[in-house]
Amino acid sequence: MATYRWTNLSRGGKEAGKPGRSYDSKKKKVVCAVQLTDEGKVRRFYSLKIKDFSSKSLVGIFDKHISAEAKITTDEWRGYGSISKEYQIKQIPRNNGLNFKALRAMIHQVKSWIRSTYSWVREKHIKRYLNEFSYLLDRSQDKATVFNNLIKRMVKADKVYHAQILCP
Repeated sequence: MATYRWTNLSRGGKEAGKPGRSYDSKKKKVVCAVQLTDEGKVRRFYSLKIKDFSSKSLVGIFDKHISAEAKITTDEWRGYGSISKEYQIKQIPRNNGLNFKALRAMIHQVKSWIRSTYSWVREKHIKRYLNEFSYLLDRSQDKATVFNNLIKRMVKADKVYHAQILCP
C-alpha cells in the first residue's frame, strides 16, 4: 500500500497580508504530494496547478494520482475535510514542518529548480514546468534504466514536428 504526504504551495513571491494559502492572492497555486517508500524516502512526486485551495480543487490530485487505498497524511488544514470521506486521510499538526520533512524538502527543490531554470513562471506554462520536474525526479530513482526507458519512449511515441514544440 502506498504512503503519501500531501500539502499545497503558492509560487509568486511575497504579498503583503497574503500568507500561505490566501484565497485572493495573485500567486500561482499548486497542490503537491510525495509518495514515500517504506523507509520514508521519496519515491514519486506529484503536483497539480489549482485555481484555489478549496476541497473541490484539491481533490483533483487524488483523482489523478492517488488510489483510494493509499495511506495519506496531511496537515490539519480544513480544506481536506470533505476529501477524507473518500480517501484514508490522517491529519496531523505541522509542528513547524517537522512532520513533513520529505515534502518540505521536495517543495524547496521545486521552487529552487524553477527559480534556477526559468527566469519567469508564466501561468500558461506552470503545468509543463511541474511535469518536467516530476519526470526528472521520478526517473532519477531508476538511474540504471533511465536511458533505456527514454529510448523506448522515443521509439514508441508519435512524431513531433519542430513547429509543434515551439510555444507561441
